[in-house]
Amino acid sequence: MFDDLQELYQQVILDHSKSPRNFRRIEGATRIAQGHNPLCGDNLTLYLVMDGDVIRDVSFVGDGCAISKASASILTETIKGKTKAEVEELFEKVRTMVTTGEMSGSNLGKLAVFAGVHKFPARVKCAILSWHAVKAAVAGEAAPVSTE
Repeated sequence: MFDDLQELYQQVILDHSKSPRNFRRIEGATRIAQGHNPLCGDNLTLYLVMDGDVIRDVSFVGDGCAISKASASILTETIKGKTKAEVEELFEKVRTMVTTGEMSGSNLGKLAVFAGVHKFPARVKCAILSWHAVKAAVAGEAAPVSTE
């Protein structure tokens, strides 16, 4: 059972890496955030269209490893329609999950594919990069975020 689940998670990550969702620039984005992971070479730019505190549209462009790209792709699917407060709450849950593997009753949907990342400390920064960028974007911070 565990092996089947692990294989499914790998398939989801590969699918989102090869065919990332919302991989485009949004002209007229109200918030833009850049993220960089010097350890792995991941670079991304996240585009948000905010309507008050609600994310109406989100996309990203960039280069990175499979985990980084898949994480950004799933992030864009997950946060569309969410409020700033919901994104900040999700950030904390995702950070806990990728650093410890702990999901304590969290309904993270597709994001659960990153639960095993904590076993590979060098990959934690890859999985969390887009989340640091979106946290900065919803907070209105303009400075690029880095995993260092």
